[in-house]
Amino acid sequence: MSHDNYIRIAGAALNQTPFDWQNNTKNILEAIQEAKNEKVKILSLPELCITGYGCEDTFLSEWLPNQALNELLDIIPSCSDIVVSIGLPIRHKDHLYNCACLIENGKILGFTAKQFLANDGVHYETRWFTPWTAELIEEISINNQTYPIGDVLYDVEGIKIGFEICEDAWRPLRPGIRHHQKGVNLILNPSASHFAFNKSIIRYGLVIGGSEKFDCTYIYSNLLGNEAGRMIYDGEVIIANKGKLIQRNDRLSFKNLNLVYADINFKTGETSLEPLMHDDLEKEFEFWEATSLGLFDYMRKSKCKGFVLSLSGGADSSACAIMVSEMVKKGVKELGIETFIKKGGLTDLFSIAELATLPYDSQVKKITEKILICAYQGTKNSSNTTFESAEQLAKSIGATFYHWEIEEEVKSYTSKIEKALNRKLTWETDDITLQNIQARSRSPIIWMLANIMKALLITTSNRSEGDVGYATMDGDTSGSIAPIAGVDKHFIRKWLIWAEKTMGQKGLKYVNALTPTAELRPLENTQTDEKDLMPYSILVEIERLAIKERKSPLEVLSILSSKKIEEDTLLKAHIKKFFILWSRNQWKRERIAPSFHVDDFNIDPRSWCRFPILSGGFENELNQF
Repeated sequence: MSHDNYIRIAGAALNQTPFDWQNNTKNILEAIQEAKNEKVKILSLPELCITGYGCEDTFLSEWLPNQALNELLDIIPSCSDIVVSIGLPIRHKDHLYNCACLIENGKILGFTAKQFLANDGVHYETRWFTPWTAELIEEISINNQTYPIGDVLYDVEGIKIGFEICEDAWRPLRPGIRHHQKGVNLILNPSASHFAFNKSIIRYGLVIGGSEKFDCTYIYSNLLGNEAGRMIYDGEVIIANKGKLIQRNDRLSFKNLNLVYADINFKTGETSLEPLMHDDLEKEFEFWEATSLGLFDYMRKSKCKGFVLSLSGGADSSACAIMVSEMVKKGVKELGIETFIKKGGLTDLFSIAELATLPYDSQVKKITEKILICAYQGTKNSSNTTFESAEQLAKSIGATFYHWEIEEEVKSYTSKIEKALNRKLTWETDDITLQNIQARSRSPIIWMLANIMKALLITTSNRSEGDVGYATMDGDTSGSIAPIAGVDKHFIRKWLIWAEKTMGQKGLKYVNALTPTAELRPLENTQTDEKDLMPYSILVEIERLAIKERKSPLEVLSILSSKKIEEDTLLKAHIKKFFILWSRNQWKRERIAPSFHVDDFNIDPRSWCRFPILSGGFENELNQF
């Protein structure tokens, strides 16, 4: 430290897993030890870091909070000569509270309970926790010792410490207002704040703006990685002092632990660090960072050995392939080859010694070859251009590439039905049926390959397809993970162009030259997605108003008509089509494989958007057009 009056404070991001006690406690202990090694005096760890945030209804059990408390008691002896905030659920008077325990030199000082519970979008905290009442402090007994619990403030070496636990800071009447009135000069914010595009901009306002408004130092420490399957945490750590950003870390790290610190003179309010600038990141860049980390954690935490992908040569499957390639590139670069292989649970697939002798690019391709298995499954309706697109992309990233025809399977299924019905199926009378059987015929064999490889089968559905049900259940929706189902097709197409130019993924030049098509009708029909549906640029405009903003059909029409995005007669037809298809296809959305929540909304009924499977289908509202 630069001066005796300076105190070193820190925040750490941790990559936790729901009730994976060994992993979670190990990460906490390593964070405490690293902080000690760096002479840190006060360390803030993320919200619910002992249990993980995504325990869902397991929070309702008796045993989970009991085990979390046991883990806390085991951690406490390692907190000598340091002050540490650790998040865990605490059961008190038959209610469960989301708490931060503050420990000083191996002794519990108290438990601060969260006052505002997140209960919108992807959050359901009120299902598990009880909000604490402002200003209320009670006592809790643990192992015959009594501690304060509730809206607790702490005095540590002349520093007055208060908490805002995640959602607390996002409310107008945030606890920091009262903390300021009581002379608090250090606010700790342990968080489990899921990643979403541009969310950091809002977060900077809350943290940096809070430090200015409350004339204090503020530490924000978030969870990191794909913790439980759908949510990705960016692991952001921010330290602000009196309105200035003075320290931050690299978000979306592949490491288990990411710690940053700063030196503060709490008597004068000064810091030895120069203020930092914060950049607004491109949406395309954020998507790359979040999804690559999300895939890595999903793979290793599910104990799978990679990914299998039905690579059609189209935009969606190509985006998924690139993401796995980028997962390997980013992971190897950040962790090193040995740590990446060991952490990924891939030691039985590779010789680390052999890989270590190769240059970085060759390491990436060797790993990608083993953990990304792609197959092009053609029919008589498939074109040479999509085959070339798939083959060249797989070659460019080093993925294993197979190709085979499924025409025999399609004919077998079709002939059996024709025999049963005693008639021929034709494109004039059985269009959807003949399209769907091709998509479904691809499913059993690609699942077979995934089983053999002990790998995750990627389904390539995007959010636009989910909106209108433009996907074949048990066909192209087959899979264990849907990494792009949280973003729209319009964005995917833009992202692929960005990835080719910015990330140097030259193999994308083939797919970027194609018009999106399912290739399920005869080639002479020149089938395209937008001819089947509507322009994706229009679909995304309708989707945001209808689903994100929950507008009625007439409201959507009024808003988009005023923007003159297309001629009114055509716009009416597209809006009608969207609402009709949305209502009919909720059952499909109920069955889409787990997807990553990366935008400010999604259509997954298990996380963000609940909608009835059966409904009136907006019939009355659409009749008003």
